[in-house]
Amino acid sequence: MKVVVVGGVAGGMSAATRLRRLDEQAEIVVLERGAHVSYANCGLPYFLGGVIEDRDALLVQTPEALHARFRIDVRVRHEAVAVDRAARTVRVRDLVTGEEYTESFDRLVLSPGARPFVPQLPGVERAFTLRDVSDTDRVAAELTAGARTAVVVGAGFIGVEAAENLRHRGLDVTLVELADQVLPPLDPEMAAPLAAELRAGGVDLALGTQLKEVREHDVLLDDGRTVAADLVLMAIGVRPDVELARAAGLTVGPRGGIAVDETGRTSDPEIFAVGDAAEKRDGLTGESTLVPLANLANRHGRLVADAIAGRPVKARPATATAVVQVFGLTAAATGWNEKRLRAAGRPYQALHLHPGSHAGYYPGASPIALKVLFDPSDLRILGAQAVGSDGVDKRIDVVATAIAGGLTAPDLADLELAYAPPYGSAKDPVNMAGMIAENLATGTDRTVQWHELAAVRDAGATVVDVRTAAEHGRGAIPGALNIPLDELRERAAELPDGDLVVHCQVGLRGHTALRLLAGLGRDAANLDGGFATWSAGQAA
Repeated sequence: MKVVVVGGVAGGMSAATRLRRLDEQAEIVVLERGAHVSYANCGLPYFLGGVIEDRDALLVQTPEALHARFRIDVRVRHEAVAVDRAARTVRVRDLVTGEEYTESFDRLVLSPGARPFVPQLPGVERAFTLRDVSDTDRVAAELTAGARTAVVVGAGFIGVEAAENLRHRGLDVTLVELADQVLPPLDPEMAAPLAAELRAGGVDLALGTQLKEVREHDVLLDDGRTVAADLVLMAIGVRPDVELARAAGLTVGPRGGIAVDETGRTSDPEIFAVGDAAEKRDGLTGESTLVPLANLANRHGRLVADAIAGRPVKARPATATAVVQVFGLTAAATGWNEKRLRAAGRPYQALHLHPGSHAGYYPGASPIALKVLFDPSDLRILGAQAVGSDGVDKRIDVVATAIAGGLTAPDLADLELAYAPPYGSAKDPVNMAGMIAENLATGTDRTVQWHELAAVRDAGATVVDVRTAAEHGRGAIPGALNIPLDELRERAAELPDGDLVVHCQVGLRGHTALRLLAGLGRDAANLDGGFATWSAGQAA
């Protein structure tokens, strides 16, 4: 059996090496149009920032090493330009010599990746992208040549990482984003602390605007601002590279990627597709989606190799679990966010909490902002987000695993997670989220979201701040009545008639106040996530 793989890096090389481990006799050819077939593309921004000092550390494998260990015929700077499905051949162009030749195959794996999206704007040819090692070399050359100012366009994961690392290199950096927040995959109140962290790190933010023109030493934004820019880096997003597949008559899916089934097969059963070019199945709806993440590309490359080898396989739906560093903070997310659920008209319940990263009595604990979204009818977990300086990644990984395992939001309360004071608490933040979900599901707690509070107050509700007088004095919701929790029983007569919304700093004392008032015959709601979440929402 002869297998030709078009494109290396995560998906293609995972397929090729896994196939060799399963079949020693297969002839495996990898065609890579770039100069490097196996590299750590997620590490590229950190090389620019000097965090990764050795460029060679980014190069995971070379063609020579892959041939020595796996007997894989790897050809860099060779581009697949056409596929003849009837003849089972690929037309290949040697990008060094310009010569073309035909390569036969029994099975074909397409892993062409995705191309950075660069809008057609005046002067945009001056801009750079950051997709592969060659891109990084070009940006590094600009830095060596003395670039002192930079504009990064796009405040998604790559844009934020690039902005941070260019600041590490000492550049004056402006981050431009069309949305009114950084990291649009997060909800506004979760992204607000990250915007503050970027500003504290010296990154200027130009939100709610977009690039209009790239000039010799600056850029023009559509709000009329001019921003100095020796270097312009485009990080708006990527588009699946489907030209080869489309020209071959393969089906392109509704999201613009190559359509594949659960085994990675395209509309031609002898041709497979993996990585950023291929569509995935959304974990919530089962519909086609695009998830350009390296971990999925690796897993699906392995899966396709198994399918070619005749093993029964089935790709799991994708939840798009991701994490990013923003100076001293970490942000992570899995599943859908609230904005997307609301836009889709899907019922959901949101909960926020602000626990410590580990036991509060052990030195070094820091707060985590954790948000979980679940279906109010079947209690299915729909998504989660977390922000903090420590312990964020493992909490989101636990929730992502719970989603994959079909656990409900209240089930999180009963997960048996590793505990010792330096690492967590006896009630882990994930357990606490489950307890809050259970309270909401059983009607033990009723909450108001930060963005709903104004409307609730307009309808006549009174906000009662149950924090201490000192906490209230350091910052409060305007017009809130301050009655500390420990005084609430004795002072309950001071509460006005009508609806009440109680709140504390993070929600826990608010819940206690709500239950106390319920015992006194008063109906109340708890401000979800307390003053901390409300404040973040106001800053968004």
